[in-house]
Amino acid sequence: MNVVRVFVVSIALISLSGACIQAFDFEPNYDESQIPLYELPDPLVTGAGQKVVDARQWREQRRPEILELFRTHVYGRRPASLEATSFELIRVTPDALGGKALRKEVRVYFTGEKDGPTMDLLIHLPPQPIGPVPLFLALNFGGNHSIHADATIPLSTSWMRDNQAKGYVDHRATEASRGNAARRWPIELIVSRGYGLATAYYGDIDPDFDDGFQNGVHAAFQAAGQQRKPDDWGSIATWAWGLSRAMDYLETDEQVDHRRVAVMGHSRLGKTALWAGAEDERFALVISNDSGCGGAALSRRRIGETVGRINEVFPHWFCGNFKQYNLQENKLPVDQHMLLALMAPRPVYVASAAEDRWADPQGEFLSAYHAGPIYHLLGKPALPESKMPEIDHPMMTTVGYHIRSGKHDVTEFDWRAYLAFADKHLGGQ
Repeated sequence: MNVVRVFVVSIALISLSGACIQAFDFEPNYDESQIPLYELPDPLVTGAGQKVVDARQWREQRRPEILELFRTHVYGRRPASLEATSFELIRVTPDALGGKALRKEVRVYFTGEKDGPTMDLLIHLPPQPIGPVPLFLALNFGGNHSIHADATIPLSTSWMRDNQAKGYVDHRATEASRGNAARRWPIELIVSRGYGLATAYYGDIDPDFDDGFQNGVHAAFQAAGQQRKPDDWGSIATWAWGLSRAMDYLETDEQVDHRRVAVMGHSRLGKTALWAGAEDERFALVISNDSGCGGAALSRRRIGETVGRINEVFPHWFCGNFKQYNLQENKLPVDQHMLLALMAPRPVYVASAAEDRWADPQGEFLSAYHAGPIYHLLGKPALPESKMPEIDHPMMTTVGYHIRSGKHDVTEFDWRAYLAFADKHLGGQ
């Protein structure tokens, strides 16, 4: 048990249209001495109190049980039946990026119908791949055109929402946003190492704002007037579902080795990548970059962003049931080390940034460390010690972790670590 003093957040209850809403008088805690008293749930003890003793019991009993707990209490569950997805290869450019890459543009039709919601998948591969190549799959925040300044990448046609002094302005993409996130996407480096990169705009799947789930995939699979249930999927689960639909396409592409696809995400999309990897075991390797609360960080530590804060500011990300754990993290039947454990025995990598205290780097590391018993049960090495590695010194077994210098971002350092981890577990071209 981790015994420390309790950190208290004051709240006020405000009545609005007959509803009781928590308004947080929020001052984030960054003091390790002020962490609340907590004890982590044991991933190797079933809900009935039975100890998990072998791989079969984990596989057939405890793992499905933990998945259901996360669906019920955190991310929500998908609708029971979803329409069949179809794909259209829009364009192939064999000499993209000045001959450094082969580019494919694929449209994903989520309902199988061209008048339904779609996602545009942008794929870069080594220019002359020798056989199917391993690939990184990741969603982006600003549209496919934002990942590189190449003028031939089509502008996103989805409506976007920018936080302009928190006024939130809806707009269409313009040329001014082309390549504005290129520093996070070293495409030339990735393909030079024998890997592909596939990305799509997360807003194609579901808009990232609270509109009662009236747009995107939520609206496509929800009947008019249908009342939401407390465990219906939130946006993170929807984005994760979109990653699985991208994987459906990758299974059909003969130039991609679909058995060696790594799913990666940053920040809220790091939370998304972890949930995608938990629900969809086709992803051979899972990477979380600065994912924080609801991602890799332990919720019970209540450092930086907390369950209460994230549910207040982003009420659409998780299922309705998650809100009952605002300031009540110890009542959660799961914590995020159990999410990482769902990746086992597949490789999983967690990355933090030293100046990203909001995401609780220590909590992200401890989550990766406490997933270790499941990896050991399945015969795989995990993080060897409970002490964080030095800054900018990655630690890699089947579980990988690093804390790099700098802020909340994706950097070339991160990507070089992910490529080294992928080399170790997937192998390059």
